[in-house]
Amino acid sequence: MGKNILKGVFLVGLGATSYGMLATMVKLSYKQGYTTAEVTSSQMILGIIGMLIINFFQKRNKNTPAVKATNKNKLHLIIAGTSMGFTSVFYYLAVVYIPVSIGIVLLMQTVWMGVVLEALLTKTLPSLRKVIAVIIVLAGTIMATNLLNTTEVPNWRGIVLGLLAAAAFTANMFTASRIAVHLPPSKRSLYMLYGGAVIVLTFTAIAWPGTYNFDIFIKWGLVLAIFGTIIPPLLLNKGFPLTGIGLGSIVSSLELPVSVTMAFIILQEKVTLTQWTGITLIILAVIIMNIKYRRDK
Repeated sequence: MGKNILKGVFLVGLGATSYGMLATMVKLSYKQGYTTAEVTSSQMILGIIGMLIINFFQKRNKNTPAVKATNKNKLHLIIAGTSMGFTSVFYYLAVVYIPVSIGIVLLMQTVWMGVVLEALLTKTLPSLRKVIAVIIVLAGTIMATNLLNTTEVPNWRGIVLGLLAAAAFTANMFTASRIAVHLPPSKRSLYMLYGGAVIVLTFTAIAWPGTYNFDIFIKWGLVLAIFGTIIPPLLLNKGFPLTGIGLGSIVSSLELPVSVTMAFIILQEKVTLTQWTGITLIILAVIIMNIKYRRDK
């Protein structure tokens, strides 16, 4: 059992680290002149192709038990996957207006949004532990966005888009952990990507300026697809059942420091001590929310 948990921690950690690298790659692609529509569409299309290939080989593998998805399963997963598409569009648009280090902090507002959504769905008040965690997240956010030490407020469009991305990601986490969980991770990921593609391609059509640079598929699309739509869903869907939601959530918060560190080193974004302290507080809040896991063990 201990080995399984360790394996789960490793898988979730790798998945979260992979997600953490995305925003920096997107920012670099913007510097080369690519648009949000080109970035999101290439990532989604290549991600679907990659997942189709994985499913094809798994189908041919006689050691893999065949589990069929019903039409109802497919429909529910596709609908759930639209939240994945909204997350990509909103988050990638957000980092057009704000630094990556602030964008990822806004995305981590899923911590308190998840508490609110859970309270609404279950019609019960959150525990004191969760309320304390939410307060810590909000305090950490104020510090991590550097609002205390600057008179220059981050671009409001970036803030709104970042919060919308967090709301979409919250919906994605809730639906992904509850719909057709009996299916293999690769099959679930494929149908969810179909739903995400509907949103992304609709956005691409709306935002299309009349030209499309297909070089994006070679230069950034493949890398973004691997680290954003292929590896993380597979690793997280495989790792979370081994770690449990509590420990898995703690490990997945690695996405925050990885993303900020990448932006600090590669994009040379300025990250102050106050911001690092705020980031630490947000991770602490995630641990507090899930500390019950360790006591139950």
